[in-house]
Amino acid sequence: MNYPLSEKYDTPELMAKIMGPNPLKLEEELLTGHRIGAGATVCDLGSGQGLTSVFLAKEYGFKVYAADLWSDPEANRRFFSDMGLHEAQIVPVKADAEELPFEKEFFDAVVSTDSYNYFGRDPEYLDQKLLPFLKPGGWIYITVPGMKKDCHDALPPELLLSWTPEQLDYLHDVSYWRELVSCCRGAEVLEVSEMESNGEVWADWLKQDNAYAVGDRRAMEAGGGRYLNFIKLVLRKR
Repeated sequence: MNYPLSEKYDTPELMAKIMGPNPLKLEEELLTGHRIGAGATVCDLGSGQGLTSVFLAKEYGFKVYAADLWSDPEANRRFFSDMGLHEAQIVPVKADAEELPFEKEFFDAVVSTDSYNYFGRDPEYLDQKLLPFLKPGGWIYITVPGMKKDCHDALPPELLLSWTPEQLDYLHDVSYWRELVSCCRGAEVLEVSEMESNGEVWADWLKQDNAYAVGDRRAMEAGGGRYLNFIKLVLRKR
């Protein structure tokens, strides 16, 4: 697919901030045809160094709370300012996804790009940990890295060139995710599907020179990408 919004951010300085396969292209595909209202208050859950949060604020006009446990809020605040955004538009928050520090029913929507698989695999997570912070009728848009078909019983040797079985346990297929989110009592599941972006977002990531990208090249250059995909999940709170 084409990525007219993401291409605005394709600079060496901004791409150096990505922490995996290009999250802006993933987010642009994820939000194609989205139904989040204009000016919505949105939680970017697992926002990393804040690039996806900038994207949500600048390209979609949302009021964004950039929630992440591992990034430095002050560094993100400086980055947001450098990108021409102020606190009325975007707020960095140090937050554990298991214990979100917000008022109940605070958000119109939650968007999570390439992070939900680390904390959201508990079948009770949505009902107990996330939905309380979403307004009734609020939206959840998630993209997670996955597998075309779960193969944990016989992991391909190509994948093991870069990742351990424990690391690969975070990756699952569409059927796994559909079954998991279907356990949710407080939201309607609208879509669980494979995304188009896998090859292109990986290519952007493997161009980077950081140690993680370099380590991932071994599996991908051996053909490991044919086992992988990204998965889109869309839910609406009842």
